[in-house]
Amino acid sequence: MASSDTTACPCGQLNARQKPLAYVDCCGRYVEHFDTTPAPDAQHLMRSRYSAFVRERADYLQATWHPRTRPADLDFDPATRWLGLSVRSHRSTGADTAEVEFVARYRVGGKAVRLHETSRFVREDGRWFYVDGDQQ
Repeated sequence: MASSDTTACPCGQLNARQKPLAYVDCCGRYVEHFDTTPAPDAQHLMRSRYSAFVRERADYLQATWHPRTRPADLDFDPATRWLGLSVRSHRSTGADTAEVEFVARYRVGGKAVRLHETSRFVREDGRWFYVDGDQQ
């Protein structure tokens, strides 16, 4: 990982002292090491996917998107500036399913956008995958 990986994680996770966690200590361990370090639960996967969007890591986004709903490819708008993430709630909906409600804020073309979604996740063979979501 690059030295910039000690900067604050894009997902905004805080430590016990209410200080931002470094990317390397937060989502970076999943995004950079997906093959060996899968996210332990749906909330961590959702946070790491947000960080992957910020860092334009299509490889991680594709790898963590369930094959049944995964798009063929992803395009990133270079004008998009991610502003922050707020996790509203997360809950188990079954032994291997979960939901995470979040709000992601970004700016594109000078316009502020607020993405409010309840995402669905499934665990298969010990790994969590994003399935789909309902925008609020």
